[in-house]
Amino acid sequence: MSNITEKETDTYYVLREPSEGLYKEKGSKFIALAFRVETEDSIKRILDDLKKKYYDARHLCYAWVLGVDQSLFRANDDGEPSGSAGKPILNQIYSFGLTNTLLVVIRYFGGTKLGMSGLVHAYKTAARDALSQGVIERKTVNVRYFLQFPYPLMNDVSRILKEENLIQLNPKFEADCSFEINCRKNEAKKIFEKFSSVYGLVIKHIETL
Repeated sequence: MSNITEKETDTYYVLREPSEGLYKEKGSKFIALAFRVETEDSIKRILDDLKKKYYDARHLCYAWVLGVDQSLFRANDDGEPSGSAGKPILNQIYSFGLTNTLLVVIRYFGGTKLGMSGLVHAYKTAARDALSQGVIERKTVNVRYFLQFPYPLMNDVSRILKEENLIQLNPKFEADCSFEINCRKNEAKKIFEKFSSVYGLVIKHIETL
């Protein structure tokens, strides 16, 4: 895992690729699997596949977090005592500062009960091992704008593009010119105001992604 410094307001962290972890205690085996996900539908598909693959496991516990602001989340104990599995798994996702992440811990029961504290430790340790094996990427939150203007304004528009190091997307240069731009969320207000100051230019927000 790479070192993560203070989080900027328009950045978030995701796993580059799936990773695995393992913890064993008193005969029980805890297999942890971490995935990068984008939607609840993709989470459901992965869980369905894992339930088929590990059909003989005693428990398949998991947690997930979605959204650049980590606003969507869920934890599931899958029959383990309440709070002993899903929550420790979820807390590891938060501990690593991740979002768009599904973390599953599959338990094969070894015949000896671990107790509440033992379960919390086991699920936490397996989950942490999986994330520790992963490669974490920093992503930026971007804003996309659509710009439209008459051709005589091209010099003014080009000057702002150069000043802000912006790239034209889907350009159309006719009597009326148009294109789209992407910029970091933290820069979006300043860039919007710069283009808005050009009389005759129309700038519209398309999406934040």
